[in-house]
Amino acid sequence: MTPIRACLLTASLAAAGIAQAQTAPSAPAPAPATKAEDSSLTWKGITLYGIVDIGIQNDTHSAPFSDYFPAVSGSLVQKNDYDSPTGIAGNNLSQSRIGISGNEPIAGDWAAVFRFETFFNPQSGDLSDALKSLTLNNGKPAAAQTTGVDSSVAGQLFAGAAYAGFSSPTYGSFTFGRHVTLLADGISKYDIMGAAQAFSLIGYSGTTAGGGDTEDRRLDQSVKYYAKYDWLHVGALYQFGSSSGSINTGYQLQIGGEYAGLSVDGYYFKKYDAVSASALSAAQVTTMTGFCTVGSATYNAALCFPISNSVSATISDNQTYAVMASYAFPAGTRLKLAGGYERIEFDNPTNPLPAGSLTIGGYILAFTNITAFNNQKTLDVYWAGVKWGLSPDLDLLAAYYYYKQNNFTTAGSAAAASCSTSNPNAACSGTEDVMSLVFDYRLSKRFDAYAGSMYSGVRDGLANGYINKTNIATTAGLRFRF
Repeated sequence: MTPIRACLLTASLAAAGIAQAQTAPSAPAPAPATKAEDSSLTWKGITLYGIVDIGIQNDTHSAPFSDYFPAVSGSLVQKNDYDSPTGIAGNNLSQSRIGISGNEPIAGDWAAVFRFETFFNPQSGDLSDALKSLTLNNGKPAAAQTTGVDSSVAGQLFAGAAYAGFSSPTYGSFTFGRHVTLLADGISKYDIMGAAQAFSLIGYSGTTAGGGDTEDRRLDQSVKYYAKYDWLHVGALYQFGSSSGSINTGYQLQIGGEYAGLSVDGYYFKKYDAVSASALSAAQVTTMTGFCTVGSATYNAALCFPISNSVSATISDNQTYAVMASYAFPAGTRLKLAGGYERIEFDNPTNPLPAGSLTIGGYILAFTNITAFNNQKTLDVYWAGVKWGLSPDLDLLAAYYYYKQNNFTTAGSAAAASCSTSNPNAACSGTEDVMSLVFDYRLSKRFDAYAGSMYSGVRDGLANGYINKTNIATTAGLRFRF
């Protein structure tokens, strides 16, 4: 038995109490018939489920932790990493949530289904709200901010999912509402870390799962289809824009298959008017303290776009191609490999969103940049990982992630000239490397303990504006699932 397993097992036995051995009678009575335990919280086809994930984290470089940002800390290196905090961090291995789902047979093998899912931060008790974590930094210099990053989770009552539809094991599922996208499902499946926010670049940052912008990791007003036909799996998703033309629309396609322990999927995603939100700068806040005119009336600018509910945003049309794969070795080896590649292309929007447009969670895009990509920006993402079952209850997970950004400056510009200096422009080429290692020990069917570290570092154009360019986040915690 390994020292780690022995320590964890001893602690769990001490907590539960060690049962005392008894001498068996010479002629035991027949044991009563027992019924298999039903551990689900299901009643008449309706199931209550949830996750609570909480632990403690130390960061060599991070802004102070947030009560609202879903990942809580800056475990992945960020521009405002001026501190080295230690604190309680939730949602490390999984996003804490509570949800309700339903499955009601209606005809043949068809059933009516629904799901509603609420995300929360267990260390504060607040609903997870990335956009609020941004607005709390409005007007503040980087060295006075708390952790704040954009996300698809923006304080919605049902941020995880909110949909209803029909499902059949023969023909697949057709659902309507707010969905996790097919691409994001693939990231969770083919990231060996399961898109863990404390241990995965593509889990913490929704850039990859969102096809360029994290707000598109989940899509409102969408219809989703997914099916498995023997070895083949296919999917399609379409987002309506609630306006004419392609404004704010998007669509995804998926095709893949399985054979023995091998699984492979390919994805395509096109999103119009993708939003990348950030906190307002001090200059933008100053601008908003003036006046604005609506019709024939003049108001204080803060009444038109309230600072407390406003963000700045870059708008783009994005196109994504991805291929992902995993291989589980034969039973008994307890070994699995997984990885993928994604290419994201960013262009100026065909139908730009004007300032004052709403984004998810009811937040206001007070300032919009619609010319950030006069030259196309491309981001290539690579990742690979291994999961090794050291014992039936203890897993070791290791992963590597890599971002590569092209140089999309304009030839002869000041931005292009800066690419050879010590402080390159954000449009210059750049890279990001992330490595992580995690031990996950199952104390029981629904309760596990984990510990691990993630290193992240940025260089060149991707390091523009960073106070510190590396971070090592070390996290230990507990997760309960029901």
